Amino acid sequence: MTSLLPLFLLIIGFVALIFGANWLVNGATSIGVKAKLSPLIIGLTIVAFGTSLPEMVVNVFSCIKGSPGLAIGNIIGSNTMNILLILGVSSMIFPIDVSRISIRRDIPAGFVATLAITLMANDFFRGTSGTINWVEGLVLLMMGMGYLALTFKIETLEAPESIETLEHDEKQEEMTWGKTIIELVLGVIGLYLGGELVSRNAQILALNWGMSESTVGLTVVATATSLPELITSIVAALKKNSSIAIGNVLGSNILNIFMVLGVSSLITPLPFDSKMNQQLLILFAANAIMLTVVFTGKGRKISRFEGLILSLGYVGFMLFSLYN
Repeated sequence: MTSLLPLFLLIIGFVALIFGANWLVNGATSIGVKAKLSPLIIGLTIVAFGTSLPEMVVNVFSCIKGSPGLAIGNIIGSNTMNILLILGVSSMIFPIDVSRISIRRDIPAGFVATLAITLMANDFFRGTSGTINWVEGLVLLMMGMGYLALTFKIETLEAPESIETLEHDEKQEEMTWGKTIIELVLGVIGLYLGGELVSRNAQILALNWGMSESTVGLTVVATATSLPELITSIVAALKKNSSIAIGNVLGSNILNIFMVLGVSSLITPLPFDSKMNQQLLILFAANAIMLTVVFTGKGRKISRFEGLILSLGYVGFMLFSLYN
């Protein structure tokens, strides 16, 4: 019974995070439209960062409140869920076509990002205790900036057809200034309250359940903070727009590592439990399986059957993490 109230407040916090992120993205996008920014710029910046906002807010609050153990677990769990469950469910709804740009840019960047935090967390560059410090955080942020710069270059110079698609998909009516300000304010309030509730009650649940903070971040928190990506990808799959589904997942995974962990480690060093190397290996395996299913079968697609395999893989990942 002692866990019911913290669990309820945790759920309320997740709801506030999701709505807050949505309101903030809507308000920021409206300002982008008013400022005459192109749909391409809005899509690759505001919308792309929007789906990673819950992870960012939870990590920042957790680090400020002295629970940095949640941070790495949250990102590893979210990224694994993105690949196995979200891509799996989306492709079961409608087979996903993987663009050449994703194969050339996003999938390799995902491997590089995962390798980077693996080396940093295991002190490959230093001989000290297992942490990701502020220097390594700056390196992650610079790598993230490099990825975004590469994305802009490819999208604007080498993929005009994707620009046309993005302009069509991201086009929205301009909101009034009053509604824009209201959505921005509600977004900030929702993110603040959500981050406060999630970080505080996740720590309480970890103590009540006898679990480490990193395990709670890996399972409960990671699942909930990935809901925006899940909803976005399912809606895209239902509309048979598979390019958005996989682009959303791959882009979010890369930003989670480079930007979210980068910012988090600037606040406080992020401790790494060596047992989490097992989950990092699973994340590497998830990336490898995704790449394998893309190149098997006809064309560069993730079929419904392959989506089922990915989804079952996530069930196995959760059971393994909770058992450990």
